[in-house]
Amino acid sequence: MNLYVTLNLLVLAAPLALSFDRRVAFWRKWPQVLPAIAAVMAVFIPWDVWKTAAGVWGFNPRYAGEFRLLGLPPGEWLFFICVPYACLFILECVRAYVPERTLRLPRVAVHAAAVALALLAWRFRGLTYTGTVFFSAAAALELLEGIAPATLRSGRFWLAMALTYVPFLAANGVLTGLPVVWYDDARILSIRAGSIPLEDFVYSFSMLAMAAAVHDAAGRRRRRP
Repeated sequence: MNLYVTLNLLVLAAPLALSFDRRVAFWRKWPQVLPAIAAVMAVFIPWDVWKTAAGVWGFNPRYAGEFRLLGLPPGEWLFFICVPYACLFILECVRAYVPERTLRLPRVAVHAAAVALALLAWRFRGLTYTGTVFFSAAAALELLEGIAPATLRSGRFWLAMALTYVPFLAANGVLTGLPVVWYDDARILSIRAGSIPLEDFVYSFSMLAMAAAVHDAAGRRRRRP
């Protein structure tokens, strides 16, 4: 088992083991977690295949192994299962233990933020990763507003989003520091927190916001009589 696969399994281990906690009972949410993970994979796997083929990033065989499926190592496929699962688990833990506080967030402000991100995407369209990731963040905001507006205005959602960056910094620091994943500096802004590119923070938001939106929309459908 290579390091990339091991890191993903470590990310999954605690959330999976604690999924049967009585108060959180995350296992009961699996019928809505699965479509959320499927949606993330349907969008971000093709994105990943495209960016890898274009040389925007690549994977160090020393840590990710030699085997590739559609150009991606097994650890990268696992990433889109383990990370959304762990982050949705954090979201449900926050909901179980933290009182809700609804945020006043006008729809016009959401649309304005999405437009601003789309303009940044256009501004940096020559940087393949940067332009795409700003566009994805704009799309994620609009998706939340469209199918899960209550989630977007939930203080617990934003707290959970902030908490996900703790394991994100640890895991992504290892991935980019060794590196397990390398980036073509000509395709990014080259602004980094340690070894982590700025774009990865925006990418993480896009992926997890999408997972939360689909998760909560699926949950509402399950509760309907």
